Amino acid sequence: MTVDVTVERVIPVPPERVAAYAMDWRHDADWTQGIRTAQLTTEAAGGGFGIGAEVTRTAYFLGRRIDYVLRVAAYDPPRLLDMVSVAGPMPMHVTYTFEPDPSGTHARIRVRGGEGGLYRLAAPLLARQVRGNLAKDLRDLEARLVAQR
Repeated sequence: MTVDVTVERVIPVPPERVAAYAMDWRHDADWTQGIRTAQLTTEAAGGGFGIGAEVTRTAYFLGRRIDYVLRVAAYDPPRLLDMVSVAGPMPMHVTYTFEPDPSGTHARIRVRGGEGGLYRLAAPLLARQVRGNLAKDLRDLEARLVAQR
């Protein structure tokens, strides 16, 4: 994939609380840069959110509206949420991991995507922008969780 960005942060909150908030699609627009709306459009086989569920997001990135659908490929709370795009302007793979840390939770977001064509040419700009957005996402996530104590 053309873009492969990972951002990490230690959040002084237990992993169960971090994951419960971050893995809940209803909070996506609260802490994730550019996302205006998120909607569970397909439930998992057993109902609700889990492997096979699909979330449709409307976001703004580099001034453009982007509508895309992410399907849950792996779901192991409070440790892992892995999603792949099944509809949208470019292939995307988003992985959230939350691991215990002596100070709380080691949170990590990895975004991969943008194969071929125009995305290959724009990869350095995209990677910089994605890295900055993800770093702010984790700062915002921390601020929201710390404020809820």
